[in-house]
Amino acid sequence: MKQICHDLAAEQQELDAVVANLDEAGWGTMTPSDGWDIKEQIRHLAYFENRAKLAASNPEAFKQWHEKMRQDPDTMTRHQETTGKDLTAAETLKWWREERSALLEILAKMDHKLRLPWYGPGLSAMSFATARLMETWAHGQDILDALGIRRKPTARLRHIAHLGVSTFGWSYANRKMKAPDMPVRVELTAPSGDMWSWGPEQAQDSVKGPAEDFCLVVVQRRHVADTDLIIHGKTAQQWMSIAQAYAGPATDSPKPGKFLKRNNSC
Repeated sequence: MKQICHDLAAEQQELDAVVANLDEAGWGTMTPSDGWDIKEQIRHLAYFENRAKLAASNPEAFKQWHEKMRQDPDTMTRHQETTGKDLTAAETLKWWREERSALLEILAKMDHKLRLPWYGPGLSAMSFATARLMETWAHGQDILDALGIRRKPTARLRHIAHLGVSTFGWSYANRKMKAPDMPVRVELTAPSGDMWSWGPEQAQDSVKGPAEDFCLVVVQRRHVADTDLIIHGKTAQQWMSIAQAYAGPATDSPKPGKFLKRNNSC
């Protein structure tokens, strides 16, 4: 768990450095997520770090809470959308820092194979920490897009890419669709220039291109048409149109053309 916790902390610290010096007006900057300003993005992260802390520290308590919430989806939605809503920007940042620090302390001591409950299927402690990194990176992308900042890709993208590949079946199940039996080869160019790959080499369907572009698609921050990914085969094309690396109801990527391709962006 040492490496994933180190990388999760680094991802959080990088985003923290972006928002820490914003003034009140800056925290009110609207992001590409409809109705969400930067403060709402950080509030959302703080809320789920809090829920993740409960799941990691007291799995039974989390399962009982989650089951109670599931009985009334409107109550769950209100809880997610209103907890911490009245906090100032400074208080929201403080809350996020406290929750993520507490969660990291718990995760760092865990066996990486230990199963933890969550909103979707249960996750190993390793996947649980990876999901938190993915969420931080994805919501961080919304904030950076709002501020017009282009971040430098890092090797931490491998965690997100692996999660994106691992959730192939979930992307279909979440839409009540049967996952195809056809394997897909994924070959991604890392920020270092190295090649990251998953799936059988002989697979007829494939997804190839920059790791950052693949990650942006599986966290639904870019439409595949606005990336440099090269897609071969019907299964690969369908997967990239519905890929969702996070738990929760099925959602869709932005419409094509909303963002410039990365190599043409500022």
